[in-house]
Amino acid sequence: QVQLVESGGGVVQAGGSLTLACTVSEFSLDYYAIAWFRQDPGKEREGVSCFTSSDESTYYVDSVKGRFTISRDNAKNTVYLQMNDLKPEDTAVYYCAAPSDYWYCSQRAAPRAPYFDYWGQGTQVTVSS
Repeated sequence: QVQLVESGGGVVQAGGSLTLACTVSEFSLDYYAIAWFRQDPGKEREGVSCFTSSDESTYYVDSVKGRFTISRDNAKNTVYLQMNDLKPEDTAVYYCAAPSDYWYCSQRAAPRAPYFDYWGQGTQVTVSS
């Protein structure tokens, strides 16, 4: 059974940094994409970043470009989201997600939640001003 477990959320002041981790089991990072989404209450779930292992292609939503970096550690079966220069508008619950079918991450198309079948439980990120 595919499992995704997020960690690393917390409370940080504006301008600070956090690193989120998504550890996966029964799932190959070599063949499938991993995406990070976030959701604030009352808002739609937003694709923040995505990583395709085959050619290490990535996607970042415009609001986080230059501040967030997605990476993976195959040995640990873990994908990371390094978040720098955090802003209050980054406050949300962050989820990692994986598709059961092929998904290619690129700047031409944001990851779309309905295409991702496996989800972690979410981790809260709160950025105070």
